[in-house]
Amino acid sequence: MNYPESYRYTKEHEWVSLAGDIATIGITFHAQEELGDIVYVDLPKPGTQVETGKSFGSVESVKAVSDIYGPVSGEVVEANDTLASGPEKLNQDPHGEAWLIKVRVASPEEFNNLLSAADYQTYIGAES
Repeated sequence: MNYPESYRYTKEHEWVSLAGDIATIGITFHAQEELGDIVYVDLPKPGTQVETGKSFGSVESVKAVSDIYGPVSGEVVEANDTLASGPEKLNQDPHGEAWLIKVRVASPEEFNNLLSAADYQTYIGAES
């Protein structure tokens, strides 16, 4: 799997793409692969505050329920409503159409503290 170079990643298997002060957040290909068939996604509503390292939602698969952690802090400006009726999209396109939330970041420098694509791939290689 190719991980987009412009994204940053967490050790909890979230990705972040930053455009200005808006961060788009999702789960990685590796995360959806480990979870298996995803059947439900619980996301926060716009206006909710997300904190770095704190759970903001969950993804439920046929195997388990996993928390999703904030890779950056800020206010949710949009949640991907298409996942409510089609959570399986996370298995099909986790780095694209199946993003989870968009956040207006409080500190854009938090983005720079996350793992690069190469560092993340090294991390998941060491993990498996």
